[in-house]
Amino acid sequence: MARIAGVDLPRRKHITISLRYLFGIGPAAARVICKKTGIPENKMTEELTDADVKKIRDLLEAEYKVEGDLRREIQMNIKRLMDLGCYRGLRHRKGLPVHGQRTHTNARTRKGPRKGLAARGAAPRPAGKG
Repeated sequence: MARIAGVDLPRRKHITISLRYLFGIGPAAARVICKKTGIPENKMTEELTDADVKKIRDLLEAEYKVEGDLRREIQMNIKRLMDLGCYRGLRHRKGLPVHGQRTHTNARTRKGPRKGLAARGAAPRPAGKG
């Protein structure tokens, strides 16, 4: 089993597909990695030799930021925005969409589940006649 950057790559998939399991590696980067290491793109992960895995590991360490390092950098960038108090940082802090999407409707992924009318502080209705 090929283990790269702390992630077990799936065995019965092509290497270009398996490399995508690493955070920070997409389809284009996977193809470039295969080209630079000289590994055919249609080779299955279980067919890789230890030398092939070492080539991939060395290339990733030298040229790419993946997994924990990349996640840490992204979190630090978001924290920097929040500390600066810029507009994007405020949106992150409030848990609202950052890239200009509408929030009147939609945006449920960022805002969370709907809050009912009672949660918004609406005054209770007076009891009517009848």
